[in-house]
Amino acid sequence: MARLTSREQSDGTRKIEWARDRMAILREAGKEIKKSGALSGLRVGMALHVEAKTAVLALTLQEVGAKVTLAGCNPLSTDDAVAEALRDEFGMDVHARRGVDTEEYYANLRRVAQARPQIAIDDGGDVTKLVHEDASLLKDLQGICEETTTGVVRARAMHAAGKLRVPLIDINGAQMKHLFDNRYGTGQSAIDGLLRATNLTLAGKFFVVAGYGWCGRGIAMRARGMGCRVGVAEIDPVRAVEAHFDGFEVGPLGELATRADFIVTATGNTDVVAGDVIDRLKDGVILANAGHFNVEISIPDLERRAKEVKPKRLHLTEYTLKGGRRAYLVSEGRLVNLAAGEGHPVEVMDASFSVQALCAAHLARHSRDLGPGVHAVPSPVDERVARLALQAAAIDIDALTPRQRAYLASFEEGT
Repeated sequence: MARLTSREQSDGTRKIEWARDRMAILREAGKEIKKSGALSGLRVGMALHVEAKTAVLALTLQEVGAKVTLAGCNPLSTDDAVAEALRDEFGMDVHARRGVDTEEYYANLRRVAQARPQIAIDDGGDVTKLVHEDASLLKDLQGICEETTTGVVRARAMHAAGKLRVPLIDINGAQMKHLFDNRYGTGQSAIDGLLRATNLTLAGKFFVVAGYGWCGRGIAMRARGMGCRVGVAEIDPVRAVEAHFDGFEVGPLGELATRADFIVTATGNTDVVAGDVIDRLKDGVILANAGHFNVEISIPDLERRAKEVKPKRLHLTEYTLKGGRRAYLVSEGRLVNLAAGEGHPVEVMDASFSVQALCAAHLARHSRDLGPGVHAVPSPVDERVARLALQAAAIDIDALTPRQRAYLASFEEGT
């Protein structure tokens, strides 16, 4: 990545440089990919949250020889300064703007699809769906890397219906992604978005998390760390037991909602806070969504029940409900950590985007061997990113001795 003088740098470029200097894992992964030549000359279409960490991934792929086209994957997650810097200072084909309407959002995604990518990097599954709607666009596509739970769920549904025509790698399933990005990244960044949106104290408040997957675990953990009393609503009995053993109050969302000061959804599903739950909300509750799409909190149900709707702060809308109860929706129910904040911490995305980059190179080399369907991240990629992460943190770990390896490989009785 070419460096500019401090006078030449725009605000967006400074944000990119700040992230770049702290993404040592991706820097090393880029060197390996460049040496292999796996992505040289290939068209890579990306639909991700267009902010500084994403910019470093896009520029890394550009530096290893790929021709990159980038669009935003959420109407409220683009950092306009970063998008402008990528276009004007780094010559990248970027189609993203914060606050786009639905028509412009999908027009931008179609520009990525129409660039005829050979490798697609998606977040949420929209580009995957668009490319599959036009057979001519599939001709050159070798494979897709999908970043998030929502997109993987959609891809599995496509595959089950016989409509997924290329290999898709489940990036979210990588241990170096979901164990850290979803838990520590979402945990910290969701709290950050809430604080920016509300400027309220969390300590002493009753904070309810809907969904106890890796994202929900992280949010609950960080909310407790801020001094909240935390409740968890979950439909999976195993996860509910886990939340109970982790020390959280577990119960139906409708019951928890009567006491909740904050409710954050992290399920990847629709109509989580809707209907009867809205009817039971406590006056003054803050509602936020940490899932990919703005469907977890039912805005139509809120609007149908509201006597008045008005903006209260930059990222906060007040709904006055029956009996004068007020509910406050953060960032139109969109992804709270990016719509009201700056997204996951740099170091977290360093690992996740390194998995993305190395899997894109893997697809370029092995797509024909994989065939259509949803595929796991290769174990060597996961382990390589983990070792690069340890290297970046200057951490050494032990290794098995030859005798220990032989012992683990043996079925003979130990002595």
